[in-house]
Amino acid sequence: MSETALKSGAGPAPGPRNLITDVPGLAVGQAEDLGARTGVTVILPEARAVCAVDVRGGGPGTRETDALAPENLVEAVDAVVLSGGSVWGLAAADGAVAWLGARGRGFRLADRPGVPPSPVVPAAILFDLANGGDKAWGEDPPYRELGRRACAAAGADFDLGTAGAGYGAAAGGLKGGTGSASILSADGAVGALVCVNSWGSVTAPDGRTFWAAPFEIDGEFGGLPLDGLRAGPGQWGPSKAPPPAGARQNTTIACVATDVALTPAQARRLAVMAQDGLARAIRPVHAPFDGDVVFALSTARHPLIGGDAALARLGALAADTLARAVARGVFEATAWPDAPPGEGPPAWRDRRG
Repeated sequence: MSETALKSGAGPAPGPRNLITDVPGLAVGQAEDLGARTGVTVILPEARAVCAVDVRGGGPGTRETDALAPENLVEAVDAVVLSGGSVWGLAAADGAVAWLGARGRGFRLADRPGVPPSPVVPAAILFDLANGGDKAWGEDPPYRELGRRACAAAGADFDLGTAGAGYGAAAGGLKGGTGSASILSADGAVGALVCVNSWGSVTAPDGRTFWAAPFEIDGEFGGLPLDGLRAGPGQWGPSKAPPPAGARQNTTIACVATDVALTPAQARRLAVMAQDGLARAIRPVHAPFDGDVVFALSTARHPLIGGDAALARLGALAADTLARAVARGVFEATAWPDAPPGEGPPAWRDRRG
């Protein structure tokens, strides 16, 4: 929807790409290692952006999230990195830091010759180590290089599904992936990007109807009727195997963004509200063996008008948009190209019947 249409009262609608990059001032880059069945996604603002984080999962893996607390020194970041690879994947942020630092980007504690800026790059990882890819990388895991490559590839358009940090993911009993969505409203633009590697199910017990179906716009993840959207207590749909087999192999990591200028505390509230999008799209979620993390970015292209009421509306939109992004990531996912028939989780599009 154009800004003209918004001003005419037509109501919120997805942006032209239906991606987080519909938020002005953002680019996204991705890189994969097909042999290792893993990848990296980088959200790259044009200028340093206010950032906050909300961590709900019981087993998170993160970098520099403490620096994002509203009371701390650094109020803005240079990129956000989402990566596969569990603990090894945190090195993807090293690649992003190197790429940004070589271009003179970062936080300047001492602005004088010979003192380089320090890029601030928070990161979160998911577990994709047990998906059958070649992880025999010894002392040279691929993630630093993947982080650098993802930065170099950043732009307005990027692939969904089996791509980036969602390349090696599994969403419950289905192939996981990278999803994104956007919404443009009179309060501002909101976008979401998510890498879905959840323990819980993204579909109802029928295995086809996405839990996020009530929030779908224009058939963006299949346009199925809501008839299958029902479940009794304890009926989740196709989740991963129960613990211990299915434990500690999960995590959904995400970033929401807006072009509205927010303080660090306001961005933190946006992240908190956006977490409900995961709860609308994944059942169960935030389990002891998930590491669910949601970042929130503000590119500050225009002021927040309307105070807390406007912030509440943006948070509600962020939650709905993140729920849509989860479903889109699984809807667009395909089987790994090197996987023989029957290996790995089935893709939703191969099971829909």
